[in-house]
Amino acid sequence: MKIQALFSKLKRRASALVLSLIFLSVTMLILASALGWTMTSTRLTGRNVEYYRTEAAAEAATEKVIASINLDYEQQGEAFVINNLDTYRRLIPMTNEDAAWRTYAFMDIQGNQQRSTVDYIPPSTYKVLGSQYEGLSGWASSFRVISNVRQTDGPFNITGALLQDIDVATIPLFQFAIFYNIELEINPGPAMTVTGPVHGNTNVYISPGNVLSFQSPVTSAGEISLNRDPNDPSGAGGGGAINFAVKPKEHVSSLTMPIGTNSTPSAVRQIIEKPPTSESPLSPLGKERFYNKADMVILVSDSGVVARSGGFNNFATVVPPTEVSKFVSTTTFYNKREGKTINATQIDVASLKAWNESLDQTINPLRPIVPTHDVRIVYVDDLRTQTSATESGVRLVKGQVLPQGGLTVATPNPLYVLGNYNATALGSADTRNTLPAALIADAITVLSPNWKDANSTLALGSRIATDATVNAAFLAGVVPTSNASYSGGVENFPRFLEDWNAKVLTYNGSMVVMYDSKVATGPWKGTGSAIGIYNPPVRKWAFDQNFKDVTKLPPGTPSVRALVRGRWAMIKPGTSG
Repeated sequence: MKIQALFSKLKRRASALVLSLIFLSVTMLILASALGWTMTSTRLTGRNVEYYRTEAAAEAATEKVIASINLDYEQQGEAFVINNLDTYRRLIPMTNEDAAWRTYAFMDIQGNQQRSTVDYIPPSTYKVLGSQYEGLSGWASSFRVISNVRQTDGPFNITGALLQDIDVATIPLFQFAIFYNIELEINPGPAMTVTGPVHGNTNVYISPGNVLSFQSPVTSAGEISLNRDPNDPSGAGGGGAINFAVKPKEHVSSLTMPIGTNSTPSAVRQIIEKPPTSESPLSPLGKERFYNKADMVILVSDSGVVARSGGFNNFATVVPPTEVSKFVSTTTFYNKREGKTINATQIDVASLKAWNESLDQTINPLRPIVPTHDVRIVYVDDLRTQTSATESGVRLVKGQVLPQGGLTVATPNPLYVLGNYNATALGSADTRNTLPAALIADAITVLSPNWKDANSTLALGSRIATDATVNAAFLAGVVPTSNASYSGGVENFPRFLEDWNAKVLTYNGSMVVMYDSKVATGPWKGTGSAIGIYNPPVRKWAFDQNFKDVTKLPPGTPSVRALVRGRWAMIKPGTSG
């Protein structure tokens, strides 16, 4: 009995030992597997970290190239970028920028050290742009930037590669329904619909009193605030619904003019000024000046009027004074907003059209120079001496039918357009039969067909407007909002001096504000009989759809430059994507 009990006890102990050994073996297997998994996971994590570090470094290298291309394109243009590709290929992150770059080796797709791949992809074309510039077209050149990067102290010897495709694009300004190079404010009282793209190069403030609808993209290089400008002292308006057809975009890239410097309002204003004699017409700014773009330059001084050919033949041909007098005269009227008498140079557009079409070189001496050359851009500068009670100006009359090639009138003076202008169908948004036209000035005032100079000093009740139609791009300045006054906003960008109550201004074009007014600096004071300057028209305004067609843009249309990002991809090292 005792022997059997002992045997049974030993048997139980042996079973327990076997089970313990089994459990220990299983535990060791699990532990070994866990350790193996941990080591594999750690290794994979390490590889991933090294891979993503190289990709980040490759992105940094491509971004350095793109930043340099963007700056050069803004200031020097497409040809400069294309001719300097090898310079961009040598741009890589440097240790003097950050010591961390000492552990990275940068290569192009051929394996050449300390280089990136930067290629121009021809041809350059006028095409629809993508990205943030949806709905716009421009002259675009495409470039591909690729960087291959290896972390030199990394244990896995991984090479990462990243590709970025970009376009550098030149966008005609008049493709925008509204473009502001200064703060953009749009606060209309009545309902309003904006039918084309809108862009602000700084902040955009929107606070309508009624429904305001945007049918195309709205972008801002700053912020888009659904409130009035904080400096606006009026505190009026607001409460109206704001409808965006597409979600507006903030903090997009600024769109800059190619003038060889920054695009501050004061710098951009130089495009309407007469150039200094020391400036080359082939300089970036010289190419953008309307004085140099003009087919005919008209200068008015205290001693008289001189008209001559433009830059196309180095301003060499003088138009006989007897011919100039057929379409140029001087006149005076009063401007209630400015509180000054306007000494204006007046251009009779109908007479200019007839003179332009003459093939008789004794009448039109510009014809023999280029027989097919039409006067399409006219630059006018009234340089007469003014007093504290007077102000310069240029006025266009009889402009319902334009010269056959269209017409752009540019001046550093305030500009007035009297009566219907480029209007083949009065009161209509149908511009199929209109001609390309632009008005470019210090400020732009629309006078109705009922305007009479003799009544300009009288009370508002004596200055009653009639319906008018104006079809032209406007590029001018404004008196910006300050603590003392509201700018008037986009809704009052065209200035008025009549009682337009219940009268309609039909306008088809593009409204561009690039600078502050320098001559017509009287602030916006509001509307109504008590103020006595004007009552606003019924605004039947629309973006001119002709301007989507590059062949129908106004003569001399200025452009802005932008970098448009395309494909972004992590690619196989050593390949072109």
